[in-house]
Amino acid sequence: MRRIPVRTACLAATLLLTPLAGTPVPAAARDLPDRYVVSREAGVLPEGITVTPDGTLYVSSDGLGTLYRGRIGAPDLAPFPARGLEDRPSTLGVHTDRRGRVLSVGGATLTVHDRHGRLLARRTAEDGPLGAPHLNDLAVTDDAVYVTDWANPVIHRAEIHGSTVGPLEPWLDIRAAFPQFPARYWLLNGIVADATGSTLLVASNGTEAVWRIGTADREVSRLDLGDQSFGADGMVLRGRTLYAVLNYGAPHGVYIARLDRELRAGTVTHRLTDEPFDLPTTLAKHGCRLYVVNSQLDEPPGRPPYTVTAIPDPTCDDAR
Repeated sequence: MRRIPVRTACLAATLLLTPLAGTPVPAAARDLPDRYVVSREAGVLPEGITVTPDGTLYVSSDGLGTLYRGRIGAPDLAPFPARGLEDRPSTLGVHTDRRGRVLSVGGATLTVHDRHGRLLARRTAEDGPLGAPHLNDLAVTDDAVYVTDWANPVIHRAEIHGSTVGPLEPWLDIRAAFPQFPARYWLLNGIVADATGSTLLVASNGTEAVWRIGTADREVSRLDLGDQSFGADGMVLRGRTLYAVLNYGAPHGVYIARLDRELRAGTVTHRLTDEPFDLPTTLAKHGCRLYVVNSQLDEPPGRPPYTVTAIPDPTCDDAR
């Protein structure tokens, strides 16, 4: 979920995915829009997205730092009146928790808002081994928020106690999992947690891999997807199905993998690259549809309108 154009740092193998046959998808939500306009204001560059169970969309802006909100039944979003973002010029990852709070990250800060935009908490990450943090994406579990850092090979964590979000602190320096790899090229990106909060999957653009982390023991291992490099940007995990956006080293699009029970290995079953994406960065899932952000980050400041594309989920019958 971070800027894509310069990839001189990517040192791993070239993607070896071969075309995978698509499967018929059920006709679902025929009356819903297939394109959502985030904004017509210049320079927005949408980046992150989440969709709540009731069908509310939140989209973040890398270009302006603004959050936008809409409904899956309407084609246009509007600025979300989130207080306290005035000094954050870029907002990347955005998610909600079970209380309906809106959590987002950008620069060095994690913010928590209620559904009306009132600022409930603001947490600042410490500098990492390479310098100032550049927070990228977040995963919310019952007891913590885990945040990736694009500028440092570090995952940050803030504990959740009821309605209280604790300090944002360094939790794991991931370099030990691949010590020979240059620290500045880890480029940590998307992060997801399983339903129990016991396992994290973290995307690293630099290593072109997804890394599995146990939250209890902090054991790190590479997610085994065969011989394929898999430098994902944003991701969604539903059960054992991993949805990921790839936007360099492979045709831009959504790639779907079926994982084993322990989330240690899997097989890529679908790649959706024929849709009208415009440098997709991440996605959200709601019902039998996937909502994909068209960032335009390859040609900033892009050209309005900035949009989200909705496509059918080809694994819907299996993933529900």
